Amino acid sequence: MGKELTDSNWNLRGKYVVITGATSGIGLAAAKILASRGANLGIIARNETKAKEVVNQIEAQTNENIVVNVFIADMSSQQSIRKVASEILSNCPRVDVLINNAGALFENHQITVDDQEMTWAVNHLGPFLLTILLLERLKESAPARIITTSSHGHKMARKGIDFNDLHAEQLYKPMKKLMGGPTLRYGQTKLANIFFTSELAQQLKGTGVNTYCFDPGLVDTNFNQNNGRMARLTMAVMRLFSRTPEKGAETMVWLAETEEVSQQTGLYYADKKVESPTEIAKDRDIAKQLWEISEAQTLING
Repeated sequence: MGKELTDSNWNLRGKYVVITGATSGIGLAAAKILASRGANLGIIARNETKAKEVVNQIEAQTNENIVVNVFIADMSSQQSIRKVASEILSNCPRVDVLINNAGALFENHQITVDDQEMTWAVNHLGPFLLTILLLERLKESAPARIITTSSHGHKMARKGIDFNDLHAEQLYKPMKKLMGGPTLRYGQTKLANIFFTSELAQQLKGTGVNTYCFDPGLVDTNFNQNNGRMARLTMAVMRLFSRTPEKGAETMVWLAETEEVSQQTGLYYADKKVESPTEIAKDRDIAKQLWEISEAQTLING
């Protein structure tokens, strides 16, 4: 558990929140709400034009005297993540909340400049590396919080993560792809978010930095719109059963601002309450193994 908190010393007003994936979807909805609560924001975005549009929207919609900074980074590139982390550390004396929200699903097999499979790089390695690089600043700012967007999609990875196929080459073979290999890969990355959250909580005991991950539910966003006609048709059907980005952002905002979770860490949430993930997601040995592999893939100790 983190340091003991009281109602008087956890208040989002004046806190500095770093958030990825805030130019659309639940991230954008959350950024607007957090700003309205008086939080200062550091928005990490790939597209500077879109990020500046978000800043303009936030400034137009809030009467709060807040700061909104924009940091540019490609979350699939470790060099880019290291650069943006350095910029944040240079410009932000405090980081009270880190929200790892950026995510993607890639229908076709892609390898990043770091020789990592793209969905894995964006959804797991990106937030892993960014968090580790900002960890000392979060500790200095304690009490602090790290929130990662996971998904009910982690349930698709019933057999866990295949550490013998880290590039997911098997999942993207023609027949496996036809049977939903890319979607399963996405599920593995969302499972990795849960493992990351639980293992990080163990390593941060006594520091005052608590960790959380959550399922936003099925949300009507532009997610998975760049993967071809079939993906767009699938998302169009799913949209009929989806919640709004504002509804999907509720648990994220709640985890950032509520006193209720101050004595909790390493857990998985949905609809503003603790939920139990799949049994395999609770496996401490796999969580530790994933941590070691992630360190190697990001050259943390290299």
